[in-house]
Amino acid sequence: MSEVRNPARINAATPFVSADAVRAMFSRAMSDMYKFEAPQYTALAELVAKVNRDALREAPELEEELREASEIGRLGVERHGAIRVGNAEELSIVRRLFAVMGMVPVGYYDLSVAGIPVHSTAFRPIDDAALRRNSFRVFTSLLRLDLIDDIELRREAAAILARREIVTPRARKLLDYFEKDGGFDEGAAREFVTEAVETFRWRSQATVSAELYRKFFAAHPLIADVACFNGPHINHLTLRALDIDAAQCAMAARNMNPKAIVEGPPRRRRPILLRQTSFRALPEPISFTEADGSRAEGVHAARFGEIEQRGAALTAKGRSLYDRLLADAHAAAPLAADGSNAAAFVEELGRRFAAFPDDDATLRAERLAFFRYSPTAEGVSHEGAAPPASIEELLRAGLLRIQPIIYEDFLPVSAAGIFRSNLKEERRESYVERASRKAFEEAMGTEILDELTLYQEAERSSLAAGLEVLGLDPAGAFTQGSKSFGADIGVPANSHN
Repeated sequence: MSEVRNPARINAATPFVSADAVRAMFSRAMSDMYKFEAPQYTALAELVAKVNRDALREAPELEEELREASEIGRLGVERHGAIRVGNAEELSIVRRLFAVMGMVPVGYYDLSVAGIPVHSTAFRPIDDAALRRNSFRVFTSLLRLDLIDDIELRREAAAILARREIVTPRARKLLDYFEKDGGFDEGAAREFVTEAVETFRWRSQATVSAELYRKFFAAHPLIADVACFNGPHINHLTLRALDIDAAQCAMAARNMNPKAIVEGPPRRRRPILLRQTSFRALPEPISFTEADGSRAEGVHAARFGEIEQRGAALTAKGRSLYDRLLADAHAAAPLAADGSNAAAFVEELGRRFAAFPDDDATLRAERLAFFRYSPTAEGVSHEGAAPPASIEELLRAGLLRIQPIIYEDFLPVSAAGIFRSNLKEERRESYVERASRKAFEEAMGTEILDELTLYQEAERSSLAAGLEVLGLDPAGAFTQGSKSFGADIGVPANSHN
């Protein structure tokens, strides 16, 4: 059998484009498609752009900070999107699609405990350089058919999903070429992006009858959203807001029907983790396919626009404190399903989070957040002084500085809140907890990376690089007594656990 060649590659000597470049092409194409399909998302993008301009005008130091981080030119670029797939085959094929773009699965999220019949991961770039070039990620949920109580309905959903093909034939061929050759040249990359975007396009023609749609919807609106259409349409894209509270107020002022609250931690001097809000999904006209071949008209609401504001990544200790304070707030002032007591809940949330340190020095000293270390100009030129005894002395002397590592992942409670509000699903009961990371990984065909390990490694490697620049031993030979610099940040020297 002759070797299969990639006809998209005219010249084998043509260089491959980078995964970062393909990811940037893809995120732009998704943005263009979604703005065309969902006009209110275009209005949201304009609103967020104004909020960001106002924030920069009011805080010139923020603009300088963003320029230093090469972020000022990317404020209008989407940060993430979200999709829902129906079975293992679909999860596996989107994993292959995202691999072309340098996006790998990070984090396992079981949303069934919040009453949402899915479990999820986030496909994203993981190294610092890739995140700086384009941080676009896709929160990807797999439908949990095993959580549908009605066995016949479960079988019907499985049969429907088994019949559909979510990628184009050409996209499959291009994936095969990529995995054989190890990359795409410019022409093949552009063709691949064009074909890949088709997977996530909205299709208003349902593949089921109105009656079956109603049955799936009654079981859970998300089941109807996944099983009744011919593909995993993008259900939202997310923009970055420099002031998410101002954006929330602006959405309300423009009658864009925002969520009752901003999901996540309260407003703080030092932002932590992830804050999100959205306008609620708008009803869209669809048509059903009846048994006699006729069409029946209806509506479906699942697609919306979202805003995010990211802060410092928290350590396991920090996440434990965050989870406890959030749970305490919900217990003291439970948020009503209709959001009618939103103000009281937000006030209670603020009171509870007064217990969470709000300055970098304390967050670092108490090991609540991850930080990136870098030498200062003074540190680089510092010569002849007695060697410092610890990282603390390096920081106090102004030879080393810290900057919070930005949280690149998601929060299950916030994700569930966004899902519920945009599926018109406000029930609070949970399914019996049956989280199965192993089953998810088997369906996907690869292991999920642990986000805390990635942040820990980023912190450790930045410290090692900073110490090298200062002429100190990053391996831990430079110690004070028996304590190494690695131990100073809570990580044994040369540890990779």
